[in-house]
Amino acid sequence: MSNYTVLLVEDNESDVLFTKRAFLKAGLPHRLQVVTNGRAAIQYLSGAGAFADREKHPVPSHLLLDLKLPEKSGFEVLEWIRSSPGLQDLHVSILTSSSESADIHRAKQLRADCYLVKPMSFAGLLEIVASLDEWIRANRIPPASMWPAESTPQSSR
Repeated sequence: MSNYTVLLVEDNESDVLFTKRAFLKAGLPHRLQVVTNGRAAIQYLSGAGAFADREKHPVPSHLLLDLKLPEKSGFEVLEWIRSSPGLQDLHVSILTSSSESADIHRAKQLRADCYLVKPMSFAGLLEIVASLDEWIRANRIPPASMWPAESTPQSSR
């Protein structure tokens, strides 16, 4: 098992299942943790409540964040992350079904590292997961990101 943990924040059960399958099929050694709403994401990241045990719920190195979530939106979670000492450098990939330019622009303003539109096929998801692995291991932003690597918020940190 790798020492990297990826936190998936996704409320759609099918998307969670397909992402877990893609991690397995791609042979990723990274630990995948899942929470299903924005409030739980903040609790997980802050180690609060049910997430206090860092053996069971380690601090992630990467976050896959949906935008349209119950309780707190992905944008609210991202704002919280970027204003939280100790989490400001957390790698955050937006993984959403929205390709609206307003959402892409806002994610960039809030310093998401990349913006990925959920693919329509499992094969497409496998490609994204494989590129995520490359990002984790070699710090290369996934090529499917909606903005070029040289203009990512990460490069300006």
